[in-house]
Amino acid sequence: QVQLVESGGGLVQPGGSLRLSCAGSGFTFGLYVMSWYRQTPGKERELVASISSTGGVTNYADSVQGRFTISRDNAKTTAYLQMNSLKVEDTAVYYCRTSIGSLLYWGQGTQVTVSS
Repeated sequence: QVQLVESGGGLVQPGGSLRLSCAGSGFTFGLYVMSWYRQTPGKERELVASISSTGGVTNYADSVQGRFTISRDNAKTTAYLQMNSLKVEDTAVYYCRTSIGSLLYWGQGTQVTVSS
């Protein structure tokens, strides 16, 4: 079965960096777009970044453009989100997602807290 497992979250000071990982299994990872979303209490889950199956095309939310970088290693069936210059407002639970046919698959999420 399809599984997505995020890791790498934690507590970091403003201006710091974190790298999130999303390990995929149970599907042909290299064929599908991977995306990172985030959610804070009381708000809708929002798209942070996405990357095409080969990694050649990436897209970012305006709020993270220039600070975050999405990448993937299809040989390791893992997607990454490098987050630099973190701000307090980046605090959220971060989820990775893929869609296969009409089905959406989500990881369990990893908490990122930016605080001094």
